[in-house]
Amino acid sequence: MKVKITGLLLIFSVVVGMAQQKKWTLEECVYYAVENNLTVKQFELDLENAALDKSDAIGALLPSLNSSLSASANTGLALDPTTNNLVSATIFSASGSMTSSVTLFDGLQNYNRIERAKLTAISSQYRLDDSKDDIKLSVANAYLNVLANKESLKVFKAQLAITEQDLKRTQDLVDSGVLPSGDLLQIEATAATQEQQMINAQNLILISKISLAQLLSITDYENFDIAEEEFDIPPSDILNNSAKVIFDKALTFRNDIQFALTGVELAQKDLEIAKGAKYPSVGAFINYNTRYSDQNNDPFTGEAIPFKDQLYINDGISYGAQMSIPIFNGWSVRNNIKRSQISIDIAQIEYERTKLQLETDVNQAYVNVTNFFKAFQAAEKTLEARTLAYQYSKERYDVGLMNAFEFSQSQSLVDNAEADLIRAKYDYIFRLKILEFYFGIPISLE
Repeated sequence: MKVKITGLLLIFSVVVGMAQQKKWTLEECVYYAVENNLTVKQFELDLENAALDKSDAIGALLPSLNSSLSASANTGLALDPTTNNLVSATIFSASGSMTSSVTLFDGLQNYNRIERAKLTAISSQYRLDDSKDDIKLSVANAYLNVLANKESLKVFKAQLAITEQDLKRTQDLVDSGVLPSGDLLQIEATAATQEQQMINAQNLILISKISLAQLLSITDYENFDIAEEEFDIPPSDILNNSAKVIFDKALTFRNDIQFALTGVELAQKDLEIAKGAKYPSVGAFINYNTRYSDQNNDPFTGEAIPFKDQLYINDGISYGAQMSIPIFNGWSVRNNIKRSQISIDIAQIEYERTKLQLETDVNQAYVNVTNFFKAFQAAEKTLEARTLAYQYSKERYDVGLMNAFEFSQSQSLVDNAEADLIRAKYDYIFRLKILEFYFGIPISLE
């Protein structure tokens, strides 16, 4: 038994360990966020509500069926409901009815409500998909921030390792009297600065991982981490298309555009519903009712008529139709029509504004890709130049032709250039993915 328990505990610890050691890829983060993000879940519930609205609208076309039952007792002078005679006694009576009614015509309002409910469901789906698009971009940006911060930490660690070697060599030169002790202090200050940079980088990694985990609705921040991967600039031919071509294609599939367009269609359907209130409404009904009284006696025998016999003796059916004609209602119908017309104009303006915003975003993304790539190329050249300058400074420092302060400044320039290159690389990758996303290309770092 102990062996079995030990085995189970071992398996459990392995499973837990594997879960804790999971490294998330970008694709896994995007998929998980879409499935678990709180904003997405809220819009999914809105979509379920839209389906219920459609069910309500369809149900309004169907006949209604309702029944009622009542029972009462009266003592003293009372009206017998079955004989309509006043009697002085204790009377127990009961009644029941069943009524069905249906709307035959209401200016097509119910029909238009069904069509509107269908549009609402479509609109809710577009809004849900649009929120997923936003989540994907946010996750990609947060993921790349973690990557950038991790890569910066690696650079700082490598720089500190080099500085520690320089520190040891400088210590030997100071001990031998070749260099003054001030040079050693300068190298020690450089090492302390790099250690501080490492601490800041570790903090940035933690903060960026928390931001990414929150997008995924994950609260176990300590065990959350992304895959240890390094990404080069991904190949892309997106710039072979003009910004106009990318915008025109985005108009055909972007969910924010479809959501705004559906808003116009919903406003138009609201206008049709409002106009339907100008017409007469026609309905029909049928009612079956029956009653019972313990004072209802057979006129020939004087005996009380049994309950079940009274149910069919006292029953009756009524049916009919009714028409409601709107004549004057305080201008409410007229004003609702005007409001609906205004809502159409508002929705149309919102649609045009959304298109204009998309065009602005696409053009900005297009310019960003070009500019950030140039910034990346410039950062590469800067790092190359700073590295050559550092190597030259190191050679001069090693032979005593440069003091420790000047050498430290040269190394700081390399440190800054490497950090700038990392940031420029991931800034460019993210802008590239945004532009590709507008062209319908899924987010991936491959």
